Amino acid sequence: MSSTPLTTDPAHASPHPAPSPAHTSARPVPAFRGRIGRDARSGHYAVPRRYRLHLSPADPDGLRIAVTHSLLGLDRVCPVTFLPAVPDCPDGGHSALRPLYDASAHRYTGPALAPVLSDDWSGRIVSTYGPDIARDLARHFGGGRTALYPCGRESEIDAVERMCAQGVEEAAQHAGAAGAGEAERAAALDTLLGTLGVLERGLGAHPYLISDRITAADVELWVTLVQLDTVHRHHLDAAAVHRVADHPALWAYARRLAAHPAFGGHLDLDAINRRHHARCQGLEAAGAAVQILDWATHATPSTRPTHSTQPTPSPRTSPAPGARPQADRP
Repeated sequence: MSSTPLTTDPAHASPHPAPSPAHTSARPVPAFRGRIGRDARSGHYAVPRRYRLHLSPADPDGLRIAVTHSLLGLDRVCPVTFLPAVPDCPDGGHSALRPLYDASAHRYTGPALAPVLSDDWSGRIVSTYGPDIARDLARHFGGGRTALYPCGRESEIDAVERMCAQGVEEAAQHAGAAGAGEAERAAALDTLLGTLGVLERGLGAHPYLISDRITAADVELWVTLVQLDTVHRHHLDAAAVHRVADHPALWAYARRLAAHPAFGGHLDLDAINRRHHARCQGLEAAGAAVQILDWATHATPSTRPTHSTQPTPSPRTSPAPGARPQADRP
């Protein structure tokens, strides 16, 4: 079974914004962009335990890669070093990554950012570009496990990435921008709601986005929904958050994936909150009190260092009285 509506470019669902590569609004230009097994000249052959990931799951890119890594069951193939939610360097980098950056580029002066895929044989960085890292893990170490990038479905996954980046992340940022005019915020909110409507219709008919099983498109959307509710919501007014929450199939899907160990096991709400407040320069709005999902209840226990096969309920933490929107009412 395949859900075909989501192959449509997000620009067709709303006139704002124009198409562009995925994640351009939030992802910095990667300092390193090597590939595993791309060609014989690269030297980055797919050898188990040669490579190491350095991730902060509080960061969206880190969370995407951590979920991908767990879905593929790569704990013994590619070890992971988890980094703090808030980088400890004034430039926004991690001091733990500085030796890798210094060894990989002569007189590198930029911040030592995560995520990083490093080569333990050479002590150097292979890539700092999240999408390439996730694809290479799936293509070269996935074996017979979950086909996160099914053959012939790359264009659909790319379309979902654009939809999430432009129609959800960018739109939510603009809808909550304190310095924007009322008309600009309203147009951005229309874009956000239009995109969520497209996703709602697709997930109302199918359990996953582009297949009858989990793919990279689902990882992408789930991380985007986590960010929407735990970060972007804080800058929207309460009425806007209630409209965002009024997509029952979409949020039921997010809730269902949060109960999967590979997804919810990496969800650290306190770390996401600390990262957000360390980076955010915007104003908090009334939507901050309107929680869409109670992620702590639906998420599984941490997969670090071991995996759990069944979700374990946690005490429910409720927002302000009367503030819970439709998506997470009993």
